[in-house]
Amino acid sequence: TQPAMPQRTNPLGQPIGEPVPNWTPRPRPPRTPMQGRLCRLEPLDAATHAAALHAAHEADREGRNWTYLPYGAFASATEYAAWVESVQSHDDPVFFAIVDLATQRPVGVASYLRIDPAMGTIEVGHLSYTPALQRTPASTEAMYLMMRRVFDELGYRRYEWKCDSLNAPSVAAAKRLGFRFEGTFRQAVVMKGRNRDTAWFSIVDGEWPALRAAFEQWLDPANFDATGAQRRRLEAFR
Repeated sequence: TQPAMPQRTNPLGQPIGEPVPNWTPRPRPPRTPMQGRLCRLEPLDAATHAAALHAAHEADREGRNWTYLPYGAFASATEYAAWVESVQSHDDPVFFAIVDLATQRPVGVASYLRIDPAMGTIEVGHLSYTPALQRTPASTEAMYLMMRRVFDELGYRRYEWKCDSLNAPSVAAAKRLGFRFEGTFRQAVVMKGRNRDTAWFSIVDGEWPALRAAFEQWLDPANFDATGAQRRRLEAFR
């Protein structure tokens, strides 16, 4: 084991954090596409995406994908389009549609939110993956592309993931993607008339280079067999 780093102190002998030299506020995330090999994220737009997204969500006949989101399910394409119109111009959250490059159809939504340029922190959320996107390599690539923009393009220090502590698939996804669990905020939210304890996860900039390498190795076509099944799990590359 490596020896522990000595605690930094001020002239009063009080312990203080490590310096962050030459820190400046970071840019806000731009409304520009993020292009991958399997998918593209582009600014969410009702006229372009709403009808196809609603149709893709219809495959989730029981509405399971909406249980832990503060909105939905939507009774009609018109209702869903109205929701998209209400959020598509927001500066926070900034919403993106996830487009499957094989079909050129939108199959999910993601956003940046709780954006704090001064402190260099930003959250990913409002994830609504249709059945066509769930458990596909493109679903992982979309998260990689959003992380790459945050850390490599914009230089943020901290990337957050928060979810209902009872949302087991979201908790598992956060851990699989490399987020570290930080704790549970009890009775944090009243959502759809019920309590939500919120689980907090994060990735910080010092962890990103190793995570980026793991994502890129996992996403490499050589990691998938002729049927599209992964040869090695993402966690195996970390």
